[in-house]
Amino acid sequence: MKDFDLLAVLLKPEFGAMLLHGVEMTLKIAAGSWLLAMAIAIVLLMVRLTTNRIAERVVAAYISYHRNVPTLVQLMFWYFGIFSVLPDAVQAWLSDHNAEALISIIALGLCQAAYFSEDIRSGLRAIPAGQAEAARALGHGYIGSMRHVILPQAMRNAIPALVNHSVSLFKNSSLAMAIGVAELTHAVKEVESQSFRAFEAYSVATVLYLVLSLIIMSIGAWVARRYRIAGAR
Repeated sequence: MKDFDLLAVLLKPEFGAMLLHGVEMTLKIAAGSWLLAMAIAIVLLMVRLTTNRIAERVVAAYISYHRNVPTLVQLMFWYFGIFSVLPDAVQAWLSDHNAEALISIIALGLCQAAYFSEDIRSGLRAIPAGQAEAARALGHGYIGSMRHVILPQAMRNAIPALVNHSVSLFKNSSLAMAIGVAELTHAVKEVESQSFRAFEAYSVATVLYLVLSLIIMSIGAWVARRYRIAGAR
């Protein structure tokens, strides 16, 4: 067994470049899928709050599917299933623009949207019914009430849950390795296979994931304090 030598991994230029590229790709996938998930989550919530029962059931089915099917299976389904039945022109365009990363963002974003939607919905339930009535009294319609009065408060209430699921989304970005995305876990595996120093390589991965997760949690804590509703604890 080799002696533990972390510098043998950190000080080698090619290994450092691989790790930095892995971190960059991980952050891109996490940020892209987070933005997609939040946009879809808000749409799902708006649809679910309408009086159309069919639309509500469709959204409920969407959320149930994405919350009960493993994320890795969803990722594989998109890459090996849906991608293969797309028109040739679309496949060619995706292949020219890092198809694996784009599909990872889409799959993770669609999956995480189900969790974000439920988080915001829980925050919505904590808002007194009088808030919607007050918004209508001020002349706001349904969309205006949601945009200016209801959703901002729901988002504030949902911040702790959203932060937790944002960290989960960041960690789940490592699943993109399964379809060949050169993110952090993939980079660490390459470093390990070339250096034959598994302990050191995965020690670096552990520290990087821990530090980045703590940064996300710290940002979430700052946002929670910054936008805390007056009088709330």
